[in-house]
Amino acid sequence: MKSISLFMGYIYLVLAIITGIASNGFLKTTEGFTKLSPTIFCVTSIVICLYCISKAMTVIPVGFTYATYGALTITAVTLFGILKYNQTPNISGIVGLILIIAGVLLLNVFGKVK
Repeated sequence: MKSISLFMGYIYLVLAIITGIASNGFLKTTEGFTKLSPTIFCVTSIVICLYCISKAMTVIPVGFTYATYGALTITAVTLFGILKYNQTPNISGIVGLILIIAGVLLLNVFGKVK
């Protein structure tokens, strides 16, 4: 089996983040998986997301991959909720998002894997 390059690993990670945002951002429109079209979109995008994140994890350490994916997806879906559903987080939510982003930046910039 051919191994992917580190660059391609990050491409897969970006694709995982984009499809994760799409799936989670539009999950509300499925109305509990009772609407067919949005449900198909969400299920398809999350399957693509999981495939991409699994490919990224073949070359990027698991903790780095998932922390980056999680933080960027959480932040983007929160922004999506603000823009699409007018769901503004309170000050604690905003501070939490800042801490999540700061944690991932610290992990990616200063974190080392043995």
